[in-house]
Parts: sequence; structure tokens; C-alpha cells
Amino acid sequence: MMETQYFEILAPAGGPEALRAAVFAGADAVYLGGPAFGARANAKNFSRQELAEAVAFCHGRGVRVHVTVNTLLKENELPQALEFVEFLCSLPVDAVLVQDMGLFAALRQRAPELPLHASTQMSLHTPAGAKFLWELGAQRVVLSREMSLEEIREVRESCPVELESFVHGALCMSVSGQCYFSAMLGGRSGNRGLCAQPCRLPFAAPGGTGHDLSLKDLSFVREIGQLRKAGVCSAKIEGRMKRPEYVAAAVSACRRAADGEEVPQKLLSDLEAVFSRSGFTKGYLTGQRGKAMFGVRTKEDVTGATEKVFSSLRGLYRGELPRTPVDLELSQEQDKLTLTVRDREGHQAVASAPGGEGLSPLGKDRCVQQLSKTGGTPFRAENVTVPEEGVVCGVSTLNALRRESLEKLLALREKREPIPFTAMPLDFPAHPRREGELPLRAQFRKVEQLCPQAKKCREIVLPLETDLGTLKRLREEGYPSLLLDIPRALFGEEKRTVQKIEQCIAAGFDKFVCGNLGALELVRQLGGEAHGGFSLNIFNTAALEQFRDLGLSTAELSFELTARETADLGGILPRGLMVYGRAPLMLTRNCPLANSPKGCLHCKEPGCLTDRKRKKFPVVCRGGRNVEVLNSVPLWLCDLGRELFNLDFGVARFTVENSVECGKVLDACFRGETPDFDYTRGLFHRGVE
Repeated sequence: MMETQYFEILAPAGGPEALRAAVFAGADAVYLGGPAFGARANAKNFSRQELAEAVAFCHGRGVRVHVTVNTLLKENELPQALEFVEFLCSLPVDAVLVQDMGLFAALRQRAPELPLHASTQMSLHTPAGAKFLWELGAQRVVLSREMSLEEIREVRESCPVELESFVHGALCMSVSGQCYFSAMLGGRSGNRGLCAQPCRLPFAAPGGTGHDLSLKDLSFVREIGQLRKAGVCSAKIEGRMKRPEYVAAAVSACRRAADGEEVPQKLLSDLEAVFSRSGFTKGYLTGQRGKAMFGVRTKEDVTGATEKVFSSLRGLYRGELPRTPVDLELSQEQDKLTLTVRDREGHQAVASAPGGEGLSPLGKDRCVQQLSKTGGTPFRAENVTVPEEGVVCGVSTLNALRRESLEKLLALREKREPIPFTAMPLDFPAHPRREGELPLRAQFRKVEQLCPQAKKCREIVLPLETDLGTLKRLREEGYPSLLLDIPRALFGEEKRTVQKIEQCIAAGFDKFVCGNLGALELVRQLGGEAHGGFSLNIFNTAALEQFRDLGLSTAELSFELTARETADLGGILPRGLMVYGRAPLMLTRNCPLANSPKGCLHCKEPGCLTDRKRKKFPVVCRGGRNVEVLNSVPLWLCDLGRELFNLDFGVARFTVENSVECGKVLDACFRGETPDFDYTRGLFHRGVE
């Protein structure tokens, strides 16, 4: 049976007020960020003191706290991130959310008891990817937002790792962790928590709406039970940048739906009024992609968020939610009254007071009545035990005993033992400096782009789908070592991909470029030779060494790194960097050209989007299964040889070029010339925030 026994509503908390809203509205867990290293760097977030207070507040009420440390980390940031997680272990938090593989590996070594959750930024969307992270020690994986319920079920059947899936909130056009739009166009990296959301600006497909990279927000609230049946244990609400009223509305609606209650239409209407983009969509989860999923924030969406709506929603978190059942036992021995309070986790608190000499006895029913008044606290009196004859004391004494014992119990619940953390230095060998010219790896989108100059490259990369007969012919014609590129997005395609990899290995083509963790795991399982693509987002030496330990033969670094940052990387794994090509700004499962009147045509030739400055951005569609949006101009680093000394190879990535153009580019690459066409240095000098 796939349905999970344990099921939580996981709420965002961008600041202390939103935290209280989430808890009082009924969230089982919250996720929040500290002063740095979180994927919502522009949220209010929490200072260290506020984090300590938030953890105590939540634990006292039985609410779990997950802290986001889910950005890519530069070499000099990794020690700071480890020190921050050491602080989190001292509180302790219930889980840490991680994207960077270097940090993941370092934490598994230093804090093996710390629950790690693999961020959606890891692009986890296949059974093999989830199993891979689980075997490495992830307690939970946060699934890509682009998955259908059926694809989630397939992951659930593959391994026992906990699954977390979004149920409400913003949908990015790009697969999480695979968007470089904000970084390339403005130097603000979405992978580092600073996305400027350029996709919400006008980008027009031919005949489209003019905002053809903007999706509606997801809302699967009423269908939340379907997520549970698919094997999800945590329904996640997006929104650390949103107001407390939004958080309360989303949590309250999800809480009711998860508990099997009817969700009032007014609550759903208020939730839409607070924030939506032309309404909501269920698209990805239902497997229904296309034009209906697109939307923008309209004037009507903005004006719907009135003060009347906000005022109504504040009522959802105005007071404590009595979520924690307790048993109270009152006894009296001579002149001493004792009240013992116990919760279901084994905590016990005791309060005592002298009895009231000369007072009339309080009957049993009156005692039960007074002790059951736990309003204003997180506790709910479930069983109250009182002597049959009642007790001799005043009502005020009984009330004071109740308050004292519950306060003591709350304090006990707030305290937990810290998670062990062993501090140790990061120590990696220096990377050997390359001798001679920079070898080239040429990557082609299709075989027809091949040119005679490609034979001078060290390696050639072709799509995994390339016909085996063609591969054999190319080998006979003297082309260099052939690598096969596994698609970065494998939604629902894992079985077909396994068959293709097996066929290639049997034919003697056993080298593969892996752009996601699922692909790497498949190649490892099948005995192939794995090479890491840029989309593994390798940012630091710890990540390089981790991937070397996991079997990578080479790795392509993230093109968000600068020359200096690239040169500073140590370790012995051979590494490369894209030196030519149109940077893939976005990998999406929903074709932006689908907004045209005819919808997505599974274009054999690239289409394009046009921005407000009339720049053209090519769109390459892979049979309607996934789409790349490319930069308007290509990257060129081939004339910067002195700055590439710490690299073992360069990657020339061909996407929209014909074979003649490919040949001219390779000639210029080999000569180290400055090209005669428009180009960009990308982020190699200016870097990202």
C-alpha cells in the first residue's frame, strides 16, 4: 500500500509572525531560513537568536522545524555553512534542507544523526535519483514540482525514502535547480537564493500572450488526499516571501482537507484573493500541461487582496491552537495539593500548593471543569482525574496549579538534547595544473551538426537517442571518443532510458554524460562510465570529491563560477567548463511555445522567444517531453587561455548551429581567437551574488 500513515502539513515561515501564523493555523512542521545560505535570501528570515526562539516555540507545541541551507556554496562559504549547521544541531532542529552535494557529504561525515532533506533544487524526479540520495543518507527528498501523481507513485515504489511534494504556491517555469535565467541576465543566481524572477517579465512566443514564461500558481488543496495515496508524507506550501495571512489561509485550507473536512469556499476564495496569478492550476500533478497553465498577476488579482480579506484571515491565527492532548491528575494529601500533567511523549510536570484550611470542598465536577480550562495554551485536557470527594481549596488555587503545571510542561517540551556534531577541517589536495593546450569536448544536439573539425577534439558528445548504426559509422570514420548525453529531464522515462543505456553498452559505447543524479545512478548500476554535466551544479571542491567517490570520471563545472573561483578548486577529479555555447537559461517541462494558437508542435527546428528589448532567445523542444530556453548570444572563453589553467578540458556546446557554423567555431576555438560574432563572457568575470 502506497498511502503513508504519517502525513504532515509543511508551512513556510519567512519571519517570526509568519511562523506563529503557521503554527496557530495548524501546521505540523515549518521550514524557515537563517541569516544566510537559504533559497529565499530576500525573505525576512531569522537571526540566530530568533532561530533558537522559533525552535523552542515550535517544539513546545509539537511542531517540527526544518531549516533551509539549500543554496550552492562557493569554496570560501562551505566552512561558514558547516559552522551554521553545527549551531542548528545545538538547538536542535528537526531537519536541514540541502542542495549542495559538497555540503551534503560533509554533513553526513560530521553529523550522521542529523536528518538531511534533499532540496527540490537537486532536480529529483526519478526513482533512481530518489534511491541514490536515500542510499547516501537522505531521510527525505523534496520532489520536483513538475511531476505527475503517477510519476510520484513510481518513486514511492522504488525505495522507502520520505517524499515531500508541493501542494500550493508558486510554480517556476523551469525545473528547480536548472534555471540560470536570473544569473545570466542579472547576476542574481536562483541557485543561491537570489532569483530576480525575470521569467515574469514579457517574453513572447509567436502568437502567444506576451508572458510565455509565466505559470499560474499551483493549488492542489482539495485533492491533498491524492498526494497521500501516491506515497507523499509531507504536503509543502510554498511562500516564504508571502504575508502571514497567506500562510494562515493556506495552512488552514490544507489542514481541513488533510483531516477529511470540507474546505469552505470562502476560505479558498480568500486564499486566491491574497495571492494568485489569474487563478490556480493543477497541471503537472494531473499530467495536463499546456496553455491552460500559463498566467500572470493581473490588476484584478492585486485588487482582490483587500484589508477586509486580510482582517478575516488574521482570525485564523489570533489564538493558540490546543493541539497537544494532556492528562491531568489532581491529588490531596493532608494540607498539600498536587497536580501532575503528562503528555503523550513521556514528559511530566508537577505543581504543588497548600490546601485551604477552613474552605469548603470543591466537588469533583467543579475541579474537572476548572482543570479543563486550558485555553490560551497549546494543550487540550483529554483526561482529568480528581478524587471522588473533591478537594479542599479555592478556585484561584486550582487555577494557579493548572497554569504552573502547564507552563512547566511547555518548558520541558521545548528542551531537547543536541545532535552530535564533530567539527573537522576541510582538507583536499591541490588540483594538478594542466600542461599544454586546453583539450576540447564538443557536444552536439544532433548528428547533422558534425563537421570535419570535430575529429580534432578529444571527445564528442551526442544525444543518447542517437542511432547505434550511426555511432558505429562515426567510430569507423575516425571520430574521437564518443560520449552519450543522457537527457537532463527524465520524467517518466527511466525504464526507456535504462533500455537505451543497456543497448549502447552492449554495442561498445559505454561512456555517458549525466546531468542529473538519477542518470548518474543508472549508469553506476549498469556498469557504464559516468561523466558529470554542468547541470549537476558543482560549485566547490567538496562536491567534486564527493562525485569522484561516487564514480564520476570527469565533471563539468557550473558556468556560474568565475575564473578565480574555478582556479581555487582543488581535488583530483578532472574538470571542465563550457567555453563556447548558448547557455541553457531554463529547462522546462512545459513548452513556452504552447501559448501560441496552435500549441506546442514538438518543433523539429528551434523556435524563439522575444523579450521587451527585441532580443531573441532560441527554444529547443525535445519531442514535447522537455524544452530548453537558450541565451540570446553564445558564451565565448576560448581566447582566455591564461585564465583556464586549472581546467582539464573545455566544452563547446552546439545547439542551434549548422555543421558549417560548428566548423568555423571549432577552428576559432583551436586557434584561441576572438570571434567575429556577438558573444558574451557570461559569468566568468562578473560572477553571481
